[in-house]
Amino acid sequence: MRYFFVAASVLLAGCGPATQANSIPDYGFEVVHAYHHDPNAFTQGLFYLNGFLYESTGLEEQSSIRKVNLETGEVLEKHDLPGQYFGEGIINWKDHLLELTWTTHVGFIYDLLSFAPKGQFEYPGEGWGLTQDGKRIIMSDGTPQLRFWDPETLREMGRVTVMADDKPVKDLNELEWVKGEVYANVWQTDRIARIDPKTGKVVGWIDLTNLLSPADRTEQTDVLNGIAYDAKGDRLFVTGKKWPKLFEIRLVKKVTQ
Repeated sequence: MRYFFVAASVLLAGCGPATQANSIPDYGFEVVHAYHHDPNAFTQGLFYLNGFLYESTGLEEQSSIRKVNLETGEVLEKHDLPGQYFGEGIINWKDHLLELTWTTHVGFIYDLLSFAPKGQFEYPGEGWGLTQDGKRIIMSDGTPQLRFWDPETLREMGRVTVMADDKPVKDLNELEWVKGEVYANVWQTDRIARIDPKTGKVVGWIDLTNLLSPADRTEQTDVLNGIAYDAKGDRLFVTGKKWPKLFEIRLVKKVTQ
């Protein structure tokens, strides 16, 4: 979320007690394929649609939305935000693309094909991640809550508090809708929470420790962030802020001793 870099030792530390409970299933990963990712992209939002990745990047004076060729990492379409805005989560709805900003309480609406600006909207609090379930837009704001919006009016319809073993899980960041669950990056960790949107309960943890090898890390490499899902192909993609690679992964349930 925020724009300072986190040392590898912090990345490997996990999320603290709220994310390490043994009663919640834990999943590891297998890498199916690694793709090129722009190492200068401070990834904030990510989704897959019709063969392409759509990505938003953050940092003032560097924020943008992009349409990206999955196979090559080539940026096919790009729109830069005005310099005062810190871009955050994005999602498609019909023929529009919606984008949050971090602390300025303003979101932007674009034409999905051309990225031409079509309008803007306001919301209270911070903007972090966005996804949608086909009926509602789902937003994270850095707290343990997920907000549900009417996609036509962009008015809030309700909220749910995300809990793991009766403890709230804060710093929910980039979001993705996957098979009836909300997957959420937990900022400053290598973990993704699998959330039941009806109850807010974490029903699984995905541990991506060491997904990006030490050889691929540089001084500018930042935290894991960015989840995209190809529903037709049942493919799950993940990346991070200023990572040189984007990965297709397969989840593997860990065996408890």
